[in-house]
Amino acid sequence: MRVTIADVARAAGVSKTTVSRVINTKGEVDGGTAARVREVIASLGYVPSSGAVGLARGSSRTVGMLVPSLTWPWMGEVLQGVVDTVEAAGYGLLLFTFNRGADSVERFTTQVSARAFDGLLVVEPENTLDKIIALSHKGLPVVLIDDRGSHPDDFPSVVTTNHEGGASAARHLLADGRSRPLVITGPEQFGCVRDRLGGFREILPTDLVAVGDFTELSGRLAVEQLLTAGTPFDSVFAHNDISAAGALRALRAAGRSVPDDIAVVGFDDIPMAQHTEPPLTTVRQPTRRMGETAALMLLGHLGGTTAPDEPVILPTELVVRQSAPLAVSNSARKPAATARSSAANPSAVAPVDSVPA
Repeated sequence: MRVTIADVARAAGVSKTTVSRVINTKGEVDGGTAARVREVIASLGYVPSSGAVGLARGSSRTVGMLVPSLTWPWMGEVLQGVVDTVEAAGYGLLLFTFNRGADSVERFTTQVSARAFDGLLVVEPENTLDKIIALSHKGLPVVLIDDRGSHPDDFPSVVTTNHEGGASAARHLLADGRSRPLVITGPEQFGCVRDRLGGFREILPTDLVAVGDFTELSGRLAVEQLLTAGTPFDSVFAHNDISAAGALRALRAAGRSVPDDIAVVGFDDIPMAQHTEPPLTTVRQPTRRMGETAALMLLGHLGGTTAPDEPVILPTELVVRQSAPLAVSNSARKPAATARSSAANPSAVAPVDSVPA
């Protein structure tokens, strides 16, 4: 059951008018009383409705945004899309992170109770999704920017075509005559990983799947261990550009030519992708558009527009650069890469799981 202002007033031993004054920072309220009211608000998890707050003090004209970390490679583009949109509408932006996991989220929910913003944008809440859903059920408008395939039904979301993105990478490699790809995934619990792998395998089946964690190290180790094991492969599809950069580094260190020996395709098209050696062919996520679209959805909801029941889906796009161009003659291409030592055992590649197609 939703917590009401009457519940807060009763628990704090004050009138509803006093609670309203504390929430809206209007009128004279004793400091001790105000502190007690805020404590009760936090303990009960009370979230004032945007309509009630708007009537009392006018809209805050501020949007909150909760993100896992500011260090994520594509986060800057998402933020830029949000900032451009909310500022054009005359809104401000309050940014929160949950770098410290549960502690950060608890601190955030306490701040939500003070109602410093009218609605919330959330980027991939992962293990905190239940808390965000609870805030939404208490009346806080929420829009999810979802790259990881969770697609919860509790609030509107903006997503991208991870399945088709994986398929487009496979079609590109297949058109270039590649037949033995290595796929370096992200963590298996993410829906986007399953979608990207599923889309890829529908076009170009492979049993070479290294389960990574979206880091440069995981991309590098997957390639190094395949080369050491002598397992032949002629291409790499990494589930993000960071791990693709690790694959490029490992291939360069081993004396392999990219793309002549092995083609490499990433995912995301972060700014770094243009500056790898060679520049990276990758599947572009429309990250700035995702931020813009989510912000427009939230602003529309605050203005009275009904939010869509289904996720808004924005398409991915293959961006072809030198790491995997369609420029190498199939007849001139060297055989699929193997280690220099023919004595290596292909079945002994520790980080590579053979996942049934």
